[in-house]
Amino acid sequence: MRIALATDAWTPQTNGVVTTLKATAATLTLLGHEVHIISPQGLMTVACPSYPEIRLALSPGPYVARELKGFRPHAIHIATEGPLGLAVRRYCRARQVPFTTSYHTRYPEYLRARWPIALPVSYAWLRRFHRAAVRTFVSSGTLQALLERHGFAHLHRWRRGVDLRTFHRRAPHPELAHLPRPIMACVGRLAIEKNLEAFLSLELPGTKLVIGDGPQRAALVQRYPQVRFAGYRFGAELAALLSGSDVLVFPSLTDTFGLVMIEALACGVPVAAFPVPGPLDVIEPGLTGVLDEDLARAIRAALQLDPQACVQAASQFSWQAATEQFLAGLAPIPLPLRARLAVSRSSAMIARMAARRQPSGAGDAN
Repeated sequence: MRIALATDAWTPQTNGVVTTLKATAATLTLLGHEVHIISPQGLMTVACPSYPEIRLALSPGPYVARELKGFRPHAIHIATEGPLGLAVRRYCRARQVPFTTSYHTRYPEYLRARWPIALPVSYAWLRRFHRAAVRTFVSSGTLQALLERHGFAHLHRWRRGVDLRTFHRRAPHPELAHLPRPIMACVGRLAIEKNLEAFLSLELPGTKLVIGDGPQRAALVQRYPQVRFAGYRFGAELAALLSGSDVLVFPSLTDTFGLVMIEALACGVPVAAFPVPGPLDVIEPGLTGVLDEDLARAIRAALQLDPQACVQAASQFSWQAATEQFLAGLAPIPLPLRARLAVSRSSAMIARMAARRQPSGAGDAN
């Protein structure tokens, strides 16, 4: 199957959406499918307000049309609701091509954390965006229930996975050798919606280790000088930092899943978090982590858990199983419609070639 995957979020961005899409594309390829990523790379872009590392494509409509006509996909999936996702949506609707979407980010809550935008307004816009899709993919049961309460329909479960070849129990990173225990790691984008200060402001013995970067870093470094800010780390280095930690603290209240939680579990590290969507779907309370409205209490209790139980739980999250769910939810473009689109493309190419061959001045009145 030829699958077009359209996303406003792609490398060099570092976030759960990009990790998920890259892993899914790689697994689809291993399963014998052909994947074409339609992303902002190579296009004129502008910085997303309050997120300069996220680049938004300018006027991507012509690019989208060329890519889809050239690739002739059997199915189209729109992963994000940005300018590029909107352009693919317009292309499909204008030609009555079925497509699917996914809901990765709780934008209404993110926007409200920055500006006085009412949740019903944001959810109404997102509901309209996704309503045109055959199905909208969601990562968990709690997220599905949340969206259903906001009027979303035709939701399809697409869970997440972890690369167990990279994330497993390793020798601790040398940077951790002389740090006071326990080491409490927090991994992710340093931004207001991640609720980091709920963790950083706690009075706890040991070392708070923050792995990641983002717009709040400078302010957090200044406010919490006792915290170790390690910046972005990837792959085996991130796995070694997690393996050498005693607990992963996940303070976010707005994530849709939280890939780093299963990455930490795979390294034998229990999780302390609030009882909200994401942690509720990943953590087995009292076994792989502790969920509590009192985050300090959750941290203290999580430190007592068995690392081997965490490793065992993480082994259930495979990218192949997740990708099979992705495939099951796609909306194949019917063969007659694919044929009509191919004919339309061929006709347009012939017309352009004929126009180029026509001598200058041909058709002018004598």
